[in-house]
Amino acid sequence: MFSPIFILGPTGCGKSAIAVQVAQRLGNAEIVSADAYQVYRAMPILTAAPGLEEQQGVVHHLIGTMDVSENNDAATHARAAQTCIQDIQQRGNVPIITGGSGLYVKFISHGISPAPPSDAALRAELTALPLEECVRRFQEADPEGAAATDLHNPRYVVRNLEIVLLGGKPLSYWRNNWQPDACGPGFTLVRDVAELDARIARRATTMLEQGAIDEVAALPADLSPTAAKTLGLSLIQQHLNGELTRPELEAALALTTRQYAKRQRTWLRREPWATPLDANTDCVEAILKQGLRYL
Repeated sequence: MFSPIFILGPTGCGKSAIAVQVAQRLGNAEIVSADAYQVYRAMPILTAAPGLEEQQGVVHHLIGTMDVSENNDAATHARAAQTCIQDIQQRGNVPIITGGSGLYVKFISHGISPAPPSDAALRAELTALPLEECVRRFQEADPEGAAATDLHNPRYVVRNLEIVLLGGKPLSYWRNNWQPDACGPGFTLVRDVAELDARIARRATTMLEQGAIDEVAALPADLSPTAAKTLGLSLIQQHLNGELTRPELEAALALTTRQYAKRQRTWLRREPWATPLDANTDCVEAILKQGLRYL
């Protein structure tokens, strides 16, 4: 039974294409997405989900399988991914996990943290509070956990505070309960920051040219909390409301994506189990060489 191979990296680094090339070279591999948003079928352009041509005959899982009204958190996604992985292994194939959503990857690679599950009532209460109030409560309840959290990101603040309040223990307690080793070899694709920024700018332009604005305009009103957080969604909604011009939207979309990629790079540097690989070199050969040795 083959262990999963993890191909990771910040948005725009080309990991989806590399994963396909690795799968093609192996000949008996299938790809499982660890992306929080590509799972939604109504937003393939905005989430840069690989299309049929990009998939190039390689079976992909957890892409376009959920309605935007359904919520998708890291634990839910990890359980679905594990089901896919087990099925792939039982058929004698190699699972390749690719994505850049940190906690989603971590739950798949190191097991689901036993942190308390979300409580709808508490989540609603915290979400209704001003961010500053949530930060204050978080700092009082768990100063160390608050210091390790991006306090400018409401989603992280609310979820981490929720964990502390529900579990009655500091965030570090729950964060240190991963399995010690990953369930398979991991690789992080690395590009020069300036090059990655240029790729991201081209992606923002391409998304708008391909119809991301119409895609967002067609979405229903009852988006799930996860779907509503899709990168760039709120910016396009501002454009549709007349708050941003098309050039302003394109610039803001590129900026927001660069900022997200920076956070992803920071997270990946804290994951030493994933070997960094220069995406401009023959990283496919390196992944195959190291991955097959592990397998």
